[in-house]
Amino acid sequence: MIRQGNLSRQIEHRGNIAHQTTSLVRQNMVKHISTLFLIGSIFGFGTHVPTFTQTKPTKQEEKTTKVREKIKKLGIGDRTRIKVKLYSGTTHQGYVSGANDDDFVVVDQEGKSSTLRYADVDTVGGKNLSTGAKVAIGVGIGVGATLLALYLIFVHITRNN
Repeated sequence: MIRQGNLSRQIEHRGNIAHQTTSLVRQNMVKHISTLFLIGSIFGFGTHVPTFTQTKPTKQEEKTTKVREKIKKLGIGDRTRIKVKLYSGTTHQGYVSGANDDDFVVVDQEGKSSTLRYADVDTVGGKNLSTGAKVAIGVGIGVGATLLALYLIFVHITRNN
């Protein structure tokens, strides 16, 4: 038989061991976290690049980029009509038959092709339906046809009754 005094001493001893173990685990965890933070801060400061050294694109470069994106958005092919006005004042109308990083080719109604640089373009206008617009038109036609069919069915049912 275990006496009550011995039992309470054993429980107290186990509680002290648990407290000491928890305390050691916390100390080790703090050491590990501190070490990881120190290593991270050393490597983190070495890879930082100041942003003030980056140059901002000029307005001409921004305009050139916008023209390039607009030509890309309109697409290439004879179904896409385009009107391009250059800084020199000349205007080209037709379709885009090819495009690369620096220039694009416009073919007019007579079949004459002109290679134009993006940097020389002042304005771009074009007619091309985007995929979303084509889908919306298709859905509209489908809804219209469905409503027409329902109307005709309704008229037929009401006349026969």
